[in-house]
Amino acid sequence: MKSIRDFDLSGKRVICRTDYNVPLGTNGEIVDDRRIRASLPTIRHALDRGSSLVIMTHLGRPKGTFVSGLSLAPVAKRLSELLGSDIPLLPDCVGDAARGRVNALKPGSAVLLENLRFHGGETKNDDAFARELAGHGDVYINDAFGNAHRSHASNVGILKYMKECGIGLLMEEELTYFDRTLKNPSRPFVAVLGGAKVSEKLQAIETLTERVDTMIIGGGMAFTFLKAMGIDVGRSLLEEGLVDTARRGIESARERGVRLYFPVDCVIARGIDSAAVTKIVPVQEIPAEWMALDIGPATTLLFKEALSDAKTVVWNGPMGVFELDPFSRGTYALARIIGELHALTIVGGGDTDVAVHNAGETERMTFISTGGGASLRLLEGKPLASIVALEACSSGRGEPSGTSR
Repeated sequence: MKSIRDFDLSGKRVICRTDYNVPLGTNGEIVDDRRIRASLPTIRHALDRGSSLVIMTHLGRPKGTFVSGLSLAPVAKRLSELLGSDIPLLPDCVGDAARGRVNALKPGSAVLLENLRFHGGETKNDDAFARELAGHGDVYINDAFGNAHRSHASNVGILKYMKECGIGLLMEEELTYFDRTLKNPSRPFVAVLGGAKVSEKLQAIETLTERVDTMIIGGGMAFTFLKAMGIDVGRSLLEEGLVDTARRGIESARERGVRLYFPVDCVIARGIDSAAVTKIVPVQEIPAEWMALDIGPATTLLFKEALSDAKTVVWNGPMGVFELDPFSRGTYALARIIGELHALTIVGGGDTDVAVHNAGETERMTFISTGGGASLRLLEGKPLASIVALEACSSGRGEPSGTSR
């Protein structure tokens, strides 16, 4: 694949697929603009080299219809503020009006197309919709890592109609970090996995077992593994159908010499409620009517020790229901522990990104991914649909067949 650095952009119109799927507050304000800020190097690179720029993204899940609360107006406003120049929001991403505005663009100027997902053709990877998007430019640059595992019109279908295509600086950085980590990590290499369900990370666990020296498993998913070890977990989150799979996973890791760490104590309550009465108990003493919602202090110390000599750490998934204060301490403590390490630390996007931000540890991490789903797919050892399509475009093969939608 080519990078945006490899193109002569002077006088050309560049289509840049970004990921501005940012969280919005109750009044429609942007709560966290990190994804917008992460795209600025690519945008500035294109504009500084004399191109005109057509920026496109999705926001939320409007399911193919216009939803006023999911308009990109707040994004256009924030992007204009960050760039110090006006970036107009077009009223649509396709159609005669949008095409006219795009064709009138001058070198060094940019527009933002309205939400791609206001059209059902985006998520359906509709060919006609993809062709119309392709008509907006000469060079296509994909800088949307957060959407890289999807097969949509704006990142896969469009490439059939582009002669020049490549990746942006953010996408390049994301892929470089994950490639370096998975193929040639400094050791000891530690994977920290959390989140709700084993089923969501089963493939990542299996793949990482072949690569890491130590694996730490917390969050709701830990209790399926604890059940596999014969521990009664009360009403804690449990995927009963995966208990045997978890047991085999433990055996496989031990056969490979991977050091496994699970919670030894936990914060329990009768329900997921910020006002709930809580207790800290060993994992073997969870009452039948209680559920574990965070790791306890002894587990925090155990995990700290397990991480003490790490040289590479990949963290994907919180240790508990960190959105509620009584169950946030384990996740935030882990963020501080990882932030203090003298190691390459890579944080998967999504909830983990939010937790690190809330803990005030963002600046102490080596790299924080902008894509939870895409980063997890890389940890699973699977290809990203948009990257496969870009490789086909770069080699002149067009859109690959059989890409997953």
